[in-house]
Amino acid sequence: MSTSSAPLHFYFDFISPFGYFASLRIEEMAARHRRSVQWHAMLLGVSVLKVMGLKPLLDTPLKGDYIRRDALRYMRCHGLQMQRKLDDPVMDPRAAGRAFHWVKQQQPELAAPLAHAIYHAYWAEGRDLSSAEAVASIALPAGLDRQRLQEGISSPEASQGLRSAVDASLKAGIFGSPTVVVDGEPFWGVETFELLEQWLASGGW
Repeated sequence: MSTSSAPLHFYFDFISPFGYFASLRIEEMAARHRRSVQWHAMLLGVSVLKVMGLKPLLDTPLKGDYIRRDALRYMRCHGLQMQRKLDDPVMDPRAAGRAFHWVKQQQPELAAPLAHAIYHAYWAEGRDLSSAEAVASIALPAGLDRQRLQEGISSPEASQGLRSAVDASLKAGIFGSPTVVVDGEPFWGVETFELLEQWLASGGW
């Protein structure tokens, strides 16, 4: 078993259903191996569309149909229900991303709880969180002030925080959500979690 105490770096986009699935498991997995989790919100619109020049997965012929089937299969397997459907209109994720990184700067202990709250509101409840007002209206973690959060989302600090995080994710070679980097090794996709668990248990290979 690995004796490393280095954190797991968890990269995600709030518009990613598989990022949502991974967010429900990442902390429990890390805890089993005495690791912590560093959460990093990124933007698929930058990595996939702008940098890689690819279409969104659901708009890609053949692959899109598989992704729809794969998501529904995963939900049945894990007993998940979501009000939002994969083909529902996609929100602009920037307000949610700015909220996360603003809180990460201001109240870092609440960043992960906020990520969980945003993911739940968007996917489980099917809410559109495209604006600062919408993000601030969800069930927030205790200790996070609603009005202060709304103002923070619209601040230059929040915009810069998200831009810097996206730039950092690209420099780290991150192109998809979810991606977990452990001991310098990237694992892309929630379907790699079993392999990731083996890595954590054995110390890698």
